[in-house]
Amino acid sequence: MPDPMNIVVIVADTFRTSFLGAYGNDWIHTPNLDQFAEEGVRFTNAHPECLPTIPTRRTLHTGRRAFPFKDYSPVPWDNVYLAGWQPMSSDEGTIAEALVQAGYHTGFFADVPHYFVPGMNFTRGFRQWQFIRGQAEDRYRAIAAADPALIGCYKLRKGQAENLIRAHLVNVQPQRPEETWPAARTFRAAIEFLEQNASNTPFYLYVDSFTPHETWEAPLHYYDLYGSREDRVPICLNVPYGPLSANPDYDDRLASIRANYAGLVTMVDTWFGRLVDTIDRVGLRDNTMVIFLSDHGTNFADNTEGIIGKPADYMYPGTMCIPMILRHPQNKGAGTISNAFVYTLDIPATVLDIAGVAPIGEIGGQSLLPIVESSGTFSERDYLTCRYGNSVWYKDNTTWFFSQADFSGPRVFDLASDPDCTQNIAERAADRIERAKRRILEDASGEIPIYQRQNSTDALGRPEFTV
Repeated sequence: MPDPMNIVVIVADTFRTSFLGAYGNDWIHTPNLDQFAEEGVRFTNAHPECLPTIPTRRTLHTGRRAFPFKDYSPVPWDNVYLAGWQPMSSDEGTIAEALVQAGYHTGFFADVPHYFVPGMNFTRGFRQWQFIRGQAEDRYRAIAAADPALIGCYKLRKGQAENLIRAHLVNVQPQRPEETWPAARTFRAAIEFLEQNASNTPFYLYVDSFTPHETWEAPLHYYDLYGSREDRVPICLNVPYGPLSANPDYDDRLASIRANYAGLVTMVDTWFGRLVDTIDRVGLRDNTMVIFLSDHGTNFADNTEGIIGKPADYMYPGTMCIPMILRHPQNKGAGTISNAFVYTLDIPATVLDIAGVAPIGEIGGQSLLPIVESSGTFSERDYLTCRYGNSVWYKDNTTWFFSQADFSGPRVFDLASDPDCTQNIAERAADRIERAKRRILEDASGEIPIYQRQNSTDALGRPEFTV
């Protein structure tokens, strides 16, 4: 019987599919991920089963659907209060715990600041773990120490406190070399794990890079690949989510915003390449499955409603399409493309299948190994569903649909004639709307609770919601 495979999963937050060469982009430099795609299986219909950051991590760490967020219970001291944004349940097993019980060594390295919030418990099952501090609004360094002379280089979003800029300046310290930025330190920690555990197999390594999520400032040598210095300032670390028409003062900043985002994409590609090169260098290539994916994307006013950012009300392809690439150690499926409907939910099922390990309790999703190895059975899905905030999304072979969770305000697009979702046909698509509604409710076991935030808080300081 062959030795169990090592498994490496790399997640890059807000990594938009259309900004990756392997998915058709012709102006952003992603040579390492493009080469990786040539060596693996690339999925073209990959989507999140829920959004955003923390709900998706609940899925990836447990293998269970977080959709449709029926048990929302916010934690105190968080900075995001949104349906589904909560820790994993303490009474459900995790993928890492199942692997440890089967003899795997496990490692977890992340700079996603939402992992660090008091009350989150995503380190369960990991023998080694490290939170790399300093991304975005991470409560890390003293914001009072920010250089006042640098604050003016940034555009302050309407209604936004200056503290985000200050946190970025003291945490990321963008004037320092690339190697000191959180994304680089995250990949370097994962590289060290590989070097130190090359003989300690089998292992499961989970790497979670917050980059290219906001804040959007790339090291200058990456920004220069895509933008001009004259247009760089004022730097927009983030954008107001919604239609650009409601925020016209960002129109002349889009080129700079895209250049910084593209630079961060290339930065991730650079360090991803170094991690994969390490797998080869330390002799693990022939027995290590490597998986790359994102949780969601974002928008730069490149959709029919001119949406920027990733607001829950506008679940366009920029947000909902994610890259997903699997490289088999024996090069099975190398260079092939799968158009199967797949979820983030399928990655945990795949990890357990690769390891030959049973989950702790039931999980959802399907292993992608039959697609990669061209053996076994993968049950083709007819459709996918997702929830984000108080909005829902649906996709089948002909229809792209999203609306409020009560199904008001529908947007419907015919994928056969309009794959880029530019013409809303909701007024003449009653049958499609009804089908989407029926299937979303079926997946939700008949009910989608809608959470309305109140002005009050409970005894622990958590915002209160009505359902």
